[in-house]
Amino acid sequence: MAVKGKGKRTAAARDQPAEKTEKLLGTGSIDVPSDPEELSDNGSDNTEEGDFDTMLQEMADDQGFGSDEPEDYAGQSDDEESIHSSDIDGASSSDDDGASVDGDSEESIHSSDIDGASSSDDDEASADGDSEEADSDDESGPLLERTASRTTDGHDTAVDSNDEQGGEAFDGQDLEKLTIRDFGRDLESWKTYRKTLPQIDPGYASDSSTEEPANTIGNVPIEWYADYPHIGYDIDGKRVMRPATGDELDKFLANMDDPDVFRTARDETNQQDIKLSEEEIDIIRRIQGGSIPDADYNPYEDTVEWFTSKTMQMPLNAAPPSKASFTPSKWEHKRVMKIVRAIRQGRITRPAAKDSEPQYYDLWANAKQDEDGSTSRSRHQRLAAPRLPLPTHAESYHPPKEYLPTEDERREWLEADPDSRKSNFLPQDFESLRTVPGYDRFIQERFQRCLDLYLAPRMAKKTTNLDPEELVPKLPDPRDLRPFPSAEALIYAGHTGRVRSISVDPTGLWLLSGSDDGTVRLWELVTGRCARIWNLKETVHKVAWCPSLDVCVFAAAVGSRMVVVIPSELCDSQKLLVSEELVRAGFGAAAGGDDEDEDDTLPISWDMPTSAEQATGIQIAVSMRAAVKSVVWHRRGDYLATLTAEEGGGSVLVHQLSKHKSQRPFRKLKGAVQGVRFHPTKPWFLVATQRYVRIYNLVQQQLVKTLQPGVKWISSVDVHPQGDNVIVGSYDKKLSWFDLDLSVKPYRSIRYHKQAIRQVQFSRKFPLFATASDDGSIQVYHGMVYQDLNQNPLIVPLKILRGHEIRNSLGVLDCLFHPIQPWLLSSGADGTIRLWT
Repeated sequence: MAVKGKGKRTAAARDQPAEKTEKLLGTGSIDVPSDPEELSDNGSDNTEEGDFDTMLQEMADDQGFGSDEPEDYAGQSDDEESIHSSDIDGASSSDDDGASVDGDSEESIHSSDIDGASSSDDDEASADGDSEEADSDDESGPLLERTASRTTDGHDTAVDSNDEQGGEAFDGQDLEKLTIRDFGRDLESWKTYRKTLPQIDPGYASDSSTEEPANTIGNVPIEWYADYPHIGYDIDGKRVMRPATGDELDKFLANMDDPDVFRTARDETNQQDIKLSEEEIDIIRRIQGGSIPDADYNPYEDTVEWFTSKTMQMPLNAAPPSKASFTPSKWEHKRVMKIVRAIRQGRITRPAAKDSEPQYYDLWANAKQDEDGSTSRSRHQRLAAPRLPLPTHAESYHPPKEYLPTEDERREWLEADPDSRKSNFLPQDFESLRTVPGYDRFIQERFQRCLDLYLAPRMAKKTTNLDPEELVPKLPDPRDLRPFPSAEALIYAGHTGRVRSISVDPTGLWLLSGSDDGTVRLWELVTGRCARIWNLKETVHKVAWCPSLDVCVFAAAVGSRMVVVIPSELCDSQKLLVSEELVRAGFGAAAGGDDEDEDDTLPISWDMPTSAEQATGIQIAVSMRAAVKSVVWHRRGDYLATLTAEEGGGSVLVHQLSKHKSQRPFRKLKGAVQGVRFHPTKPWFLVATQRYVRIYNLVQQQLVKTLQPGVKWISSVDVHPQGDNVIVGSYDKKLSWFDLDLSVKPYRSIRYHKQAIRQVQFSRKFPLFATASDDGSIQVYHGMVYQDLNQNPLIVPLKILRGHEIRNSLGVLDCLFHPIQPWLLSSGADGTIRLWT
């Protein structure tokens, strides 16, 4: 049984037992020609189909399904039976009942539509004819047992059945999984069934070389088919007809209407226009750009070691060792016993012990070994032999006459012991070099030289070539550390004597100065105008403003007195009232007899000033036994300390202004006191003697620590506003910086001044400090103290200020920073005060 027609998919499955014939047929777009002669005209198709049937027959014979009858299933001709199938889309057509290819056919099979809708396409067959055909089928055996529907790539395929009972042959079986065993000897049904199976869609990712082209002419020019109506042949050997094409105008109009004209390629083999996908366009662009066509390909992937380069230490086999391997070897036992017998007989003896002492002394026995275990002598530095001294005039063959010895000197040299002689030769005079004889002691001196080289110990003297600039510490640029005073802005002139002390009020607007001319002057700091003059008729050693902003009071050390003054013209009524109450409150306390704690042995008296002094603003006069050298205020403004020229513990006194009381904190002091300071944050009191700075705790009344600057004579001392650092100036031109948390020795000592340092001062607001010296200069430093205790203070010299004249070997006597601005004020022996900004 052969099937004629053109179609992509047909479905048929059928068993043909001996008692009945069952056929399973499916239609898949099979076009049956209306003219029966077309079936017999296509001889080439029959030939190819016969070859395929022959192959199936051989497969059936190999599997035991061969036929004993002389029927040739693989080579059946079209004369026996023709099968007409209807369209799969539901439009069913009935073929002619009586149509036969050669007239020998006894039966014609008409198949109805899969969905049951019957229609007549070509012939005049009626419903009665269909029923008669159905009856004939029932009598001879149903051809189609049952209807089996399945889906194949979107196409519905149905197999009709007229007998429900006879359709049990394929019940429970998947039609897509049927094999040739399920069809028995009906190879035609198996062949038709195979055509209905779904085609494999390889997809884009598979190899395109396995795809079957529609036109199978191969690499043949398409021009060879220009005169034929077809352009080639498909895989079944059928002609591929030439598609209809228009002229150039039709192509142009089609391209104008087609939006995908620019992504369409012409397939000349199949004479079709193919629309390129995005992946294909990307491949074309990559090929044009010279890149790898596959976008997912990475040419720089890591190397995959399919076979590792690391050798694995593994046994040749994993079998456990045999028991025989643990048994002692008989041959080894015999060999050992042979050696033992030789030792017993004395034929094998122990070698004599070698002398442990080395024959030669190894000079490099303690040399370090190299990594490979060998001793390298190159590790030892070669010691060069000392050079001989150059010859002098006495060794010349024609020396000057003054180098020639006299007869007495010659006799004395000959009589002296060779070891006590100053030289080992006597100078001689020759007229020319040609007359100089050979040196008779040449061999002896060379031998003595060799003895000196290898017997006398030598030591290599290492010298370091250092660049002097490397020794200088790397400091930041002073321009990056601004602001700091760098230029002279104003000169305050008016004093006729040395200006020993200056002080600025807490507001920074007014300046006080004390001089040897016995006056205290009040200056307007910004303009330099002298606002007031107090004539105290004695040398003013020290002036100091009270640091409290609530009062307007200053103290001055005048001779052997300390006076407290209230400049009424500088303060308002409220501040004036508070200042007068602070100063005069002590007179009421003294009148009330509240003086149990006061030491009556102190030669101090709190006196009311005279009327003339009261008119000038002097409120209190404290008289002492010796001249007052210094006055220092406590940060709270109620206490102040004075330093007198008296020796011993009575030189340092602490006064309370509100109660008019004085105390002597020290009974005895070692050395002459040079200066005192209150600690800015703690109840500590600093006393600077000639060589040491002692720090006392006033609350616990004990010594905290003693600073050792290492100088000969201390001149001044000051404490950093944070309280952890102290600077000390000395008359031997040295400045010492102390870190109280670090050590009692100076953290850094600086000696830049050429003369004695008179004053050292910290800025209360900026990281600056300055030193004033008798050389007439003021040196400004950057002194940054960090909160991090692990970081050392940064000290950088910034500027040297010069302007004061040196008179009687005295230069700048005092310096002071402005409380608000980065300004510096200085006073000198020339009687002037200068403002540096």
